Amino acid sequence: MTNQALTFAASGTRSSTETGEPHIEVSNLTMAYDGFVIQTGMNFKVRRGEIFIIMGPSGCGKSTLLRHLIGIKAPSSGSVRFDGLDLWGVDHETRDSLLLRMGILYQSGALWSSMTLAENIALPLSAHTRLSKKEVAELVSFKLSLVGLSGFEDYYPAEISGGMQKRAALARAIALDPEILFFDEPSSGLDPISAGRLDELIVHLTESLGSTAVVVTHDLASILEIGTNSIYLDIETKSILAEGPPGDLLEISSSQNVRDFLSRGQGQKTRKTPPEHHQP
Repeated sequence: MTNQALTFAASGTRSSTETGEPHIEVSNLTMAYDGFVIQTGMNFKVRRGEIFIIMGPSGCGKSTLLRHLIGIKAPSSGSVRFDGLDLWGVDHETRDSLLLRMGILYQSGALWSSMTLAENIALPLSAHTRLSKKEVAELVSFKLSLVGLSGFEDYYPAEISGGMQKRAALARAIALDPEILFFDEPSSGLDPISAGRLDELIVHLTESLGSTAVVVTHDLASILEIGTNSIYLDIETKSILAEGPPGDLLEISSSQNVRDFLSRGQGQKTRKTPPEHHQP
């Protein structure tokens, strides 16, 4: 990457990628650990500009699927394609170039505790660009301002709140102007207000950067608030049980499991009328 990264940052804009074309294509994917199948026969597409939700009950394979998408775990069979390139079928150099087009916000934030926020965010810039120290510092400050942390460059992670740590980790995730942002349970450990603000930030950044977002979460408020498309992973069938905008699935899904998940199990329940009290 060249000084073009700084040009993107200075303008705060990128060319729009919201063409509706597939950005990620997963075909006939089987996920397994030592022969134990987690999910099989998975087929779905993530289109450019979407905020794509991966949802389902605990143990269904959400985080495992994320590991397949970000290059940590190879599939037992099937393919994961980015703009038509098979992540697990290309050579190492091509795979590395594909991974550099991604940004990842881990559940814990994964900030280095011994480094300041500025040093944390500067890591990918120093490793993967030829920017000068001054340019890196300018870009770090800009990324922090995008997540509402302007002026916190010299703070250590332990000196700020959990919500601020998540935002700092997000600033690092967008350091290289990624085309695709991956989020692993972004609202985990946050209070409802902080979680809501992070949701707003995810929407704002994907729109302003022209990025595609893939979000692994079980947070129902986030799913219904920001998700433009989604898949529901089922434990029993070990397959994708439903696909579509979360709000639509809540209303029209033929699966009771999906409707119960999206309504906290309240979808088919009615409020009982209290018994009448008769005066003696």
